[in-house]
Amino acid sequence: MTGIRWIGFVAARHVSHGRKNSPSPVLSVLGIATGVLALTVIIAVMNGFQLGFIESILEISSYHIRLENLPAGEGGAELNDKLRSLPEVVSVLPFRELNVLLRGRQTSPRGAVIRGVPPDALTLDPGLAGKLTMEAGSFDLEGQGSIVLGAELARSLMLRVGDEVSLLSITGGIQQDDESDNLIYTVTGIFRSGFYEYDLGWGFVSMETAAALSRAPSDYTIGIKIKDRWRDQQAMNDIKTALAGTGIDAATQGISLRSWRDYNRAFFGALRTEKLMMFILVGLIFIVVGLNIFQSQRRIVLERREEIGLLRALGASDRAVRLIFVWDGFIIGFAGAALGLILGLLVAFHIPEFFSFLEATVNFFISLVNALSLWFGGSAGAEDFAIFSPQVFYIKEIPSRVIPHEVILIFLFGFFSALLAAWFASGKVSGTRPAEVLRYE
Repeated sequence: MTGIRWIGFVAARHVSHGRKNSPSPVLSVLGIATGVLALTVIIAVMNGFQLGFIESILEISSYHIRLENLPAGEGGAELNDKLRSLPEVVSVLPFRELNVLLRGRQTSPRGAVIRGVPPDALTLDPGLAGKLTMEAGSFDLEGQGSIVLGAELARSLMLRVGDEVSLLSITGGIQQDDESDNLIYTVTGIFRSGFYEYDLGWGFVSMETAAALSRAPSDYTIGIKIKDRWRDQQAMNDIKTALAGTGIDAATQGISLRSWRDYNRAFFGALRTEKLMMFILVGLIFIVVGLNIFQSQRRIVLERREEIGLLRALGASDRAVRLIFVWDGFIIGFAGAALGLILGLLVAFHIPEFFSFLEATVNFFISLVNALSLWFGGSAGAEDFAIFSPQVFYIKEIPSRVIPHEVILIFLFGFFSALLAAWFASGKVSGTRPAEVLRYE
């Protein structure tokens, strides 16, 4: 036997026919497919939640790069234009930030973060505009007493568009006996970002209003967003060059340049660790399936000793016979991983529909149980089932995000778990002696 085409033919016959006393290869394929399907969907949903949180923080709050402690009037429009001209920069937005106490109609004061931005902030920063959905009114900061509040903050203060809210700055620099220590502002818009912390504790006013609240020529910050946040170090070097070109010496003037990596480091690290642990725990499915394939292949090797002896007697080498069983693992691993990947991507790209179908199925059985309970004189105590109830979770729909390199990694996990199991299980082939096997046949 000099050719190797027969190896694939024999392996395919093993997988397609199997033996009556051996576990069906179909079960191994389904085991691999289940693991790939589960891990693909779970990681896609986890990516949807985590990347949604991260992008909300970067787009609304921390930005990719921040120029801090810029003196009022320093740089101005010339500096902004210089920064916007950099090839990596997407948007540049100056702002001031202060902590305040807000009081609505017949409510107790509530702390909030108020950010002063230019009236055309949504035009200057498309990323911010994409994250803010106006539930009522508009993002109108043109008026002297205009303020835009988060939806949950407005609800807690019992405010609607057109209502007045009293504001007291607690950032510092304002005199407590000053006549402006209880300023009145008009709500011109109510936004929702999808991130509960911002919807409950954030508001926007104009830059001039924020400066007036501090009662001092306060420093301001420039938020910069770049095309690729992972290239922040290169962008920071370009920004330093741009600062020097405008005559600003960051070192002597106390101006700091900080990357997004410096903000919420603990939060981002916790998300990364959570994802890694979930990847490992769900990946244990492949170890279980691999062990089952290993045991199954070992049993098949023992049951096919006659065939192995016959092939060896016809001239097949140990390596060639072993490759037959390795090809079995290859076929099982590839078929299972491919099937699981296709089903996993199908579910991941249709998460809302999938969960709606799942909830409808569960609620059908709940209604059936309730009907039977009423029929026998009981009470219908079971309520409708919701996987992510809006009363508990602050989401309108279940997010999903598929990252290509993670999908490839999951596919390879499923594929190699079967391939390696078959390789180790076929080790006993080399111990088979044709003369001993055929002597009893």
